[in-house]
Amino acid sequence: MALIPIVIWSAVVVLVAGAFIASFWVKRHGESDVPNPDWTPTNEVFKDPTTNRTMRVWIDQVNQRHYVPEN
Repeated sequence: MALIPIVIWSAVVVLVAGAFIASFWVKRHGESDVPNPDWTPTNEVFKDPTTNRTMRVWIDQVNQRHYVPEN
């Protein structure tokens, strides 16, 4: 019976560690490497505090925001 909690906690630790490692390769909401041809750039530029990259905000036809790194 004492083995079951150890197995459960081990599984939780593995899942959390896997999610943390996978987060380095998954893009955040609205982030793109390059802008879509039908997006319009805005004057809004900011420095992403997580990645330290300068990002420009782009708007699509339905006014959704997209964040693209500045070159």
